[in-house]
Amino acid sequence: MTGFEKELSGWGRYPRQVCRVHRPETAAEIRELLADAGAPPMIAFGMGRSYGDAPLNLRRSVVMTGRMNRMLRFEEHTGLLECEAGVTLEEIIRVFLPRGFFLPVTPGTKYITVGGAVANDVHGKNHHRDGCFSGHVESFRLLAADGSVLRCSRTENPDVFRATIGGIGLTGIILSVELKLMRVESAYVRVRYETANHVEEAFRLFQEDDDRYQYSVAWIDCLARGRSLGRSILMRGNHASREELEAYGTGAKDPYAVRPRRQWRVPFELPGQVLNPWSIRLFNEAYYLMHARKKEEIVDYDRFFYPLDAVLHWNRAYGPRGFVQYQAVLPDARAFDGIVGLLESFSSSRRSSFLAVLKRMGEANDGLLSFPMRGYTLALDLPLHDEGLLPMLRKLDEFVLSRGGRIYLGKDAILSAEHFREMYPSHDRFRSILRGLDPNQRFSSSMSRRLELTET
Repeated sequence: MTGFEKELSGWGRYPRQVCRVHRPETAAEIRELLADAGAPPMIAFGMGRSYGDAPLNLRRSVVMTGRMNRMLRFEEHTGLLECEAGVTLEEIIRVFLPRGFFLPVTPGTKYITVGGAVANDVHGKNHHRDGCFSGHVESFRLLAADGSVLRCSRTENPDVFRATIGGIGLTGIILSVELKLMRVESAYVRVRYETANHVEEAFRLFQEDDDRYQYSVAWIDCLARGRSLGRSILMRGNHASREELEAYGTGAKDPYAVRPRRQWRVPFELPGQVLNPWSIRLFNEAYYLMHARKKEEIVDYDRFFYPLDAVLHWNRAYGPRGFVQYQAVLPDARAFDGIVGLLESFSSSRRSSFLAVLKRMGEANDGLLSFPMRGYTLALDLPLHDEGLLPMLRKLDEFVLSRGGRIYLGKDAILSAEHFREMYPSHDRFRSILRGLDPNQRFSSSMSRRLELTET
């Protein structure tokens, strides 16, 4: 199977790298690539929603999985879905929500593939209750470097299973996944809004009654300073029942019907100066005031889980240099001081983010490179306007590490190999499994070489 050269990037549009692209439709076509001993190493590429260089492979091969997107089997009585790895979360919702099923875990966009959700072990607003995506995966089929197909679960090839969830695509190409969907009574969420005047109040609200809500997230004004540092809007909710819909006069005829949202589009790359501290401060003020007046409402799943999906190509708004998303998790015991330190660093540097999110996390799982741990995670989108941002983030990596935290690989573009090894203590076990699965390193990526998980 021949490929073609193309410049690719993750969703942050940094870095951008020329890769050799292949678009297979079957596992047999990928086996052809693997059988060619002279072919360069490869990595899977789904919808390109990882932010950094996890799906990139500079001057080497990238396998686009989007054409491998067939639904294979569904058990109505259990909610078990088997689908190919190129199926997107949007396709699952479109097919199964009208039948009363929803995703058990979803990140902030539905435009990712199931394979990507496993490889990055994505989490959502309900990690404190329901864990990561992998917690609802029964098994998957993995195409290994020698061309064999391994069925992996918690009881069958369990080491490979643990290495693949969160393993950023390095164990092989995920072909199909068995995933348990969740039954819901409607396509709506009952959401409660609460204002926190500063970060200490936000933590107090999380700790007091977070367990009452399946979904919990806080938007943070990262430009607020002094006594208003970390002022927030907490948005917490549960799936709405049919009785609640009737009480609110919503979805009475069909509880799974949702009025299509109008979609906007950023048609071209905006100038880099559009998103600056002044424009973002104006946005933050408007957003805070708008939500401070709300108390409770019922909204459809699309507005609650995927607000940014209403704007196609919104990443173009960050200008020609793109942006990085910085996401760190800090353990409970050090979380408050750590989050305060991060917010003070961004606020004092005047480096702004209109998307800054704080979430409470539940227990870590057994994925060797899975990101979450019990504590709190802060995520910010940061425009690459100046040369000082990346050195600042590297210093913050040291700050996070000193407090027992770590950086999310699915969002990362700059973490050093040394810091990675300290943040992810199971990396030696991960590399050992890789050596057994792929001794000739047929799978590698720009990220894996940067983190020294594979050779340069």
